[in-house]
Amino acid sequence: MTSSLTVQNLSVRFRLPGATVHAVSDASFSVRQGECLALVGESGCGKSVMAHALMGLLPGNATVAGSAWLRTGDAPPLDLIAAPERVLARTVRGRRIGLVPQSPAAHLTPVRTARAQLAEALRELGNPATADELATRAGLDPAQLDRYPHQLSGGMAQRVVNAIALAGDPWLILADEPTSGLDRPLVDATMTELRRLADDGRAVLLITHDLRAAERVADHVAVMYASRVVSLAPAAEFFAGPRHPYAAGLLEALPSRGFIPIPGRPPELTDLPPGCAFRPRCDRATAACAHLPEAGPVACHHPLEHHVAR
Repeated sequence: MTSSLTVQNLSVRFRLPGATVHAVSDASFSVRQGECLALVGESGCGKSVMAHALMGLLPGNATVAGSAWLRTGDAPPLDLIAAPERVLARTVRGRRIGLVPQSPAAHLTPVRTARAQLAEALRELGNPATADELATRAGLDPAQLDRYPHQLSGGMAQRVVNAIALAGDPWLILADEPTSGLDRPLVDATMTELRRLADDGRAVLLITHDLRAAERVADHVAVMYASRVVSLAPAAEFFAGPRHPYAAGLLEALPSRGFIPIPGRPPELTDLPPGCAFRPRCDRATAACAHLPEAGPVACHHPLEHHVAR
């Protein structure tokens, strides 16, 4: 049986004094064994909240609706959203889903060596492999494991958290902005590793704002804007020329594509406009855009028919 993650109508709200943050709204997508799905969009659109919702790591003021069905091997399907904390802690985190967090060095305990932290992960997850074996698998020199986090370069710290994410031999790798703060050679090396993991039979959900990195590794691209998934397409189709105006604008803002910024700013997630949230920034907007477009591969009233990104 092919393993998969299927997210359906996922919504996340945060209750604040006098306001509600609409962090994720009716998001739907899927990723299967052997694939990498890149979830892209501007900072603050809800990408990382999506990751934390799937792992059950949201704060107490969050309300979550929808479903996220995880199907792996012969195990019964599990809805990550409905699953109790004890199930997520004992059978999902680290075992069926491995998390590569943002800012790797900040997620390592500063007073313990990388070796001690990796060995603890292996022990807790019941993996008989050694820290040296897993470090080598993640492209890290085992001798570097005896360093403390502040002694690691950005690339070393990235490889350490990659190794920890693999400690339980998970099927799905959830990589949340894994290239933040890395120079381009290290970004390329990280993307090569994620692609290898997918080619080895895992699935990768890559959350990133780096479109160049996504282009190196993704099979499909989902674009988020103001809490919604507004575009979902095969990677080759997306990078050839997406049909959603916002997705097209993201590509045209790249230095290699014209360096043309999207005018205006995204709306606040506490004050989303009615209808299409991209309407105030879109040169194709009409009165129809005052109503929310139907969800689908292109959530837009006026999609681009034959757009070719520059």
